[in-house]
Amino acid sequence: MSELLDHLLATPLLAVALTLATYFAGARLFRLVGAPSWCPPILVAALLLAGVLALTGIDYADYREGAGWLMLLLGPATVALGLPLYQQMAHIRDLCRPLLVCLPIASAMAALYAVAIAWLLGASPELMASLAPKSVTAPIAIGITEQLGGSVALMMGGLLLTGVAAIGFVDLVARWLGIQDQRLLGLALGINGHALGTVRAFEIGPTAGAFASLGMSLTGILTALLLPLAWRLPGLAG
Repeated sequence: MSELLDHLLATPLLAVALTLATYFAGARLFRLVGAPSWCPPILVAALLLAGVLALTGIDYADYREGAGWLMLLLGPATVALGLPLYQQMAHIRDLCRPLLVCLPIASAMAALYAVAIAWLLGASPELMASLAPKSVTAPIAIGITEQLGGSVALMMGGLLLTGVAAIGFVDLVARWLGIQDQRLLGLALGINGHALGTVRAFEIGPTAGAFASLGMSLTGILTALLLPLAWRLPGLAG
């Protein structure tokens, strides 16, 4: 059995097949339980995949190497979000000034509170570096994490938990405060929930999806530019 797994892992086919199979199974299970907004299919798929890797004894590093080419698709998928931005450009122009004010503050806070909580709990510099880009879409977050000296595996876990938490909290707060403006909902989901939040925003409506794309993209750009500079401050880089 071990020899068979080693042979299959020598090519990306097994890792890709496991990824696709667990995703479709997660999506199916998601629909069966009523499609709750707080539990997106990707979370179910990730848990299923972790279980399969644990049961089969496949090392995560071997799986990641085999599925690595799938990461290349994240970049084009992120760039493709420019289309809904173009379609909603009139709405974006109307809110240009408020966006210029709130986005830098929101992007800074998204990284600051995670690092601050980790520091107060005595986390290592590597763990703090892995948590800092937790609200940034994966293609950008990977580069930031490597530059800061963090762990990509830890960052990906934080990214998943952050996206799921952002979806749940934004929906909860929106109902509590009676917020129905798709622009606000989309922006909040994109800034805090990166790609997962953006998927949820498109389920709300095209305007929410466009503003989520905007929030996710600009948060990624601002974080990539400013976080490595801020990390050089005393006490952060270790």
